[in-house]
Amino acid sequence: MESACNVLHGLKPTILMVVVQFAFAGVNVFYKLAVNDGMNLRVIVAYRFLFASAFIAPLAFVLERKSRPKLTRAVLFQSFLCGLFGGSLAQNLYIESLALTSATFASAIANLVPAVTFILAVPFGLEKLNLGTIEGKAKVMGTLMGIGGAMLLTFYKGAEIDIWSTHTNLLHHSQHGQNGHLATDSSNRLLGCIFAVGSCMSYALWLIIQAKMSERYPSYYSGTALMSIMGTIQAFVFALFMERDWSQWKLGWNIRLLTVSYSGIVASGLMVTFIALCVHMRGPLFVSVFNPLMLILVAIMGSLILDEKLHIGSIIGATLIVCGLYVVLWGKGREMKKITQLAPSECSPESDLTHIVITSPMDGDNNNNSASVKINGLSTPIASVDDSTFEKGHEESHEQKEEKKNSTL
Repeated sequence: MESACNVLHGLKPTILMVVVQFAFAGVNVFYKLAVNDGMNLRVIVAYRFLFASAFIAPLAFVLERKSRPKLTRAVLFQSFLCGLFGGSLAQNLYIESLALTSATFASAIANLVPAVTFILAVPFGLEKLNLGTIEGKAKVMGTLMGIGGAMLLTFYKGAEIDIWSTHTNLLHHSQHGQNGHLATDSSNRLLGCIFAVGSCMSYALWLIIQAKMSERYPSYYSGTALMSIMGTIQAFVFALFMERDWSQWKLGWNIRLLTVSYSGIVASGLMVTFIALCVHMRGPLFVSVFNPLMLILVAIMGSLILDEKLHIGSIIGATLIVCGLYVVLWGKGREMKKITQLAPSECSPESDLTHIVITSPMDGDNNNNSASVKINGLSTPIASVDDSTFEKGHEESHEQKEEKKNSTL
């Protein structure tokens, strides 16, 4: 039973990140439904962070009111950067890419996050390249396999595979917006690619800053609340500046309210807390390599409820993503195991100290009249003496003093 609990505890970060990707896949489905309903994506981002702040702030106040560390200027600045790079900037850059190109293209470029994170994490000292070791090669190879699989899944279709057909399509055939028209312009496609790469870099920077912030401010709910509040302010300022049509800001009991509430409470509230916890436990690279998993989940959800078709490219790409994911996890696991094995000998200052304790016959058991030396817990006897020896030595010393006194006189 104890071994099973240890195994589950070791799998905790992996389970959390799988849950995160399921939640984010749901967000993408809701995004499609909200855009199909004609909702402005910048408004979605603003409302998303507003709902996240309204949910996570009271939760953080209640759960961490006693354990929350002091809020300093450095923590506020880091939370501002987390809200910028991991919130408003990353989301709005992604949305601009989505509008200028297509959802498929933007999703494919988003899978560059593991590579960008690995590149940026190395100079920050959060990850080591270690190409001379099998662990380092595994992390690099697995990351490249995941990116390649995501690109293949997105860009190559091949023959259609009819595994199941639910004939369920939640999207209306008459869609709002002009995304399709904009995607045909090659100049807009190039600009959209730049925005997508910028979104990847922004998200990667957030993972690195989050790792640093977790060391200074390890309260995950409070840290997520700070990030959400900062992101809300930034996203609302940008959305109000870009969107002047007040009809876009109205929410009713429809897919718009469901989208912003789900994406805010679940994705930007609970899931960001899980991500912050996993960053603290395993580092930013571990978190970023799970991003391609979302493509598989979106493909499955799309085929089930959006009547999207699966193709040969989707199957091959998904296989590469899963293989790359496990290769990276294998390399990261071996690396963490080595660090854990080296930690006791390198980090414990007491391991290099020799403890010497001298015990006399007056210590401990009165029946044992032997003196000994204990070195690191091992007892070594010095001599074995009895009471007559001490009395004899005392008498001889007294006689010597009397002889010296008489000779002096």
